[in-house]
Amino acid sequence: MQKIRLNIFGLSVSQTQSGAYALVLAEENGERRIPIIIGPVEAQAIAIQLEGLKPPRPLTHDLFKNMALAFDIALLEVTIYKLEEGIFYSELLCEMDGKEVRIDSRTSDAVALALRFRCPIYTTEEILKKSGIILDLEDEDSPVRNMSEKDLSNEPDKPAYGQYSSSELNEMINEAIQNEDYEKASIIRDELKKRKK
Repeated sequence: MQKIRLNIFGLSVSQTQSGAYALVLAEENGERRIPIIIGPVEAQAIAIQLEGLKPPRPLTHDLFKNMALAFDIALLEVTIYKLEEGIFYSELLCEMDGKEVRIDSRTSDAVALALRFRCPIYTTEEILKKSGIILDLEDEDSPVRNMSEKDLSNEPDKPAYGQYSSSELNEMINEAIQNEDYEKASIIRDELKKRKK
């Protein structure tokens, strides 16, 4: 089986399923994209890592990583190996004491762990042929787009953070992280980044 490496292209609100998100993976040396529908909790676990946010206490995927490291288990790679009835099947390739072990995993969990372990994500040509699409990124009606601040919140109208000083925003981001409101922390962090440009 020839493996094709994938990178995370983006995370967006699903246009087809209310309350769900689309994780978009892109083949490394090609134009095909794989949209995978995931739940909000899984999307948050991936977004937190993509955004570089550090929760005050370990989340489930962080706990898994900490346990693996404590017992000298390495996650070598993630492979999306099957697509059946619209469901993607993945496995983790782990190594402990020189032995390799494959562990079944939901794709959203596998990607969240791959981000934390900084390991590659692979799939097969067969899966790319079945599910791969080429996105027209110029098309505003494209079914997949990068997440905006509005996409990250379930609230229809969010407060604008432009009215606050940088020191107030820093206090707010710390409070959001303490309250485990990572979406809010991400939005505030983006506002602070805009100001530094």
